[in-house]
Amino acid sequence: MNDEIDGVYDKAAELFAVLSTPIRLRIISELCQGEKNVGQLLDQIDVAQPNMSQHLNIMYRSGILGKRRQGAQMFYRIADETAVVVCRAVCTQVAIDMP
Repeated sequence: MNDEIDGVYDKAAELFAVLSTPIRLRIISELCQGEKNVGQLLDQIDVAQPNMSQHLNIMYRSGILGKRRQGAQMFYRIADETAVVVCRAVCTQVAIDMP
């Protein structure tokens, strides 16, 4: 039983680690509105393209995002709704608690 509980905590910690930067939280927020390509994300989030690609790759490798190629463009979407639920819950609570 303790191994199962430890596994839950390990998985939660991995999720929090991936969500630990504001840019990744903004990416999730943008993708909650639907699939977007890198250019569309860059229009909404002020970050250099190589930095955006690095964050998207980390989130893709962790299973939070899915992607598909269409011609020269890469489109990203939410693949793990758990990340959305956690992000929304934490950000909502933080907003409520802000003075």
